[in-house]
Amino acid sequence: MLPPAYIDVLAALQDEVPPAEWDEARAIIEADLGPIDEQFESFDTDAISGASLGQVYRAQLHPESIDDRENGVHEVAVKVRRPEIESLVEADLRVIRWSLPLLLFFVDESRAFSLENLADEFAKTIREEMDYEREAEMLETIRSNFAGDDRYRTPTVVESHSGARILTMEYIAGTKINDVEELEERGIDRSEVAENLQWAYMQMIMDDGVFHADPHPGNLAVTGEGRIVFYDFGMSGRVDDFVQEKIIDFYIAVANQDIDGILDALIEVGTLSPDADRGVMAEVMEIAIQDARGEDIEQYRINQIVSQIEDSIYVFPFRLPKNLALVLRVATVVEGVCVTLDENFDFIETATAYLTEQGYREETARQYAAETAQQLRRTGESLTRITPKAERTLDRLDRDDLYVRIGVEDPDGVFDKLAKRLVYGMLLTMSLFSMGVLHALNAPWAAIVAAIFSFFVGIQLYRTFREPRSIRARPQFTRQSMRKRKREE
Repeated sequence: MLPPAYIDVLAALQDEVPPAEWDEARAIIEADLGPIDEQFESFDTDAISGASLGQVYRAQLHPESIDDRENGVHEVAVKVRRPEIESLVEADLRVIRWSLPLLLFFVDESRAFSLENLADEFAKTIREEMDYEREAEMLETIRSNFAGDDRYRTPTVVESHSGARILTMEYIAGTKINDVEELEERGIDRSEVAENLQWAYMQMIMDDGVFHADPHPGNLAVTGEGRIVFYDFGMSGRVDDFVQEKIIDFYIAVANQDIDGILDALIEVGTLSPDADRGVMAEVMEIAIQDARGEDIEQYRINQIVSQIEDSIYVFPFRLPKNLALVLRVATVVEGVCVTLDENFDFIETATAYLTEQGYREETARQYAAETAQQLRRTGESLTRITPKAERTLDRLDRDDLYVRIGVEDPDGVFDKLAKRLVYGMLLTMSLFSMGVLHALNAPWAAIVAAIFSFFVGIQLYRTFREPRSIRARPQFTRQSMRKRKREE
């Protein structure tokens, strides 16, 4: 949504936030762990990374303080919570909580649903992110899930030097994942890195149910051997079984380019309104798949679909369920990183390979065959019952004994609008007539009251003729935007 110049500057906030004063950070470390000289052999007081909630220092442990279960970790990264950050976060959350009712007043129900869920999920996530004991637990869980896979590295937690406000872990050096020039110089295959990155997040979300939820370039690096390093597990999440199942259905539909299956999965998981125009949404999904495959998209098609959206979708069709906020964020950020690594990266091909190797597509085919057989059996049973029912209906029709009840559905509230217009029109006519009569009878105050009443009734009548506002959005396609930006540069 922002111009490229703004994005470039804001990207510095990923890992270059000015650190707090060392004396303040030292006070937190010594309050939780004891004197720094006793706990660490050496400690670099210049932060190597700074973020909004914490900052990271490089240090070395005393050899005698390293136990066997920490695999002989010597060089470590010490993450320290920013001083007084709790009060700042709570102040920001209060601003969001107080501002929300005002914002909700100006948006439709679908956006209101998403905004409320986003605010709740943000508050929950940022409080969890300040709890370093939880982060250590999530880090160890994800680390164990990737044990034995030499494509990835996750740091080991040093439990003896960690707590609620301090997290000490193995220091792993690497090249920032979006430093394309450095990766090229090291001879690292960027396409392979992009594929491994998407593969990792598909495994975390679809198989493990526990995932690293902050995959921006400041938290991802690549070692000299091409292994992906994950940093900062403060923002991490879990996926319940239902959401996992629906995400798998979605990816299988994408792999098969089954547009109806994609829309069904989105509706079932709650991200797409059941009332959305399926024809328009199908065209949107076709373009999204074309973009995901790295194919060029004709601009006239985009303009055509924008026009259709403006004409046919007055209620914003997409919603953000609370349990999907982090998952959708991860999918969006990972896409950006992969496209930075390889502009022609094919998400669908990688997803298809993953689903095939894990047996999901084969299982879906078996399930589809079983459901088809069951449907055929039910159809056969129905055919045996339909003949006598049809015969009875024809007999009643022959005796003029057949009645048909018809119910009129009005999902768009047309009758309601007509009734409101009729009532407001009558009230406006009566109030204008009354205003004229009262003015003629030299009753100015009564005429003014009638005029005010007429004004408000007129506004209400005008509102019934107003068409709902469209989404006023323009589809953004990652590769299209990148190519346009390169041309401009």
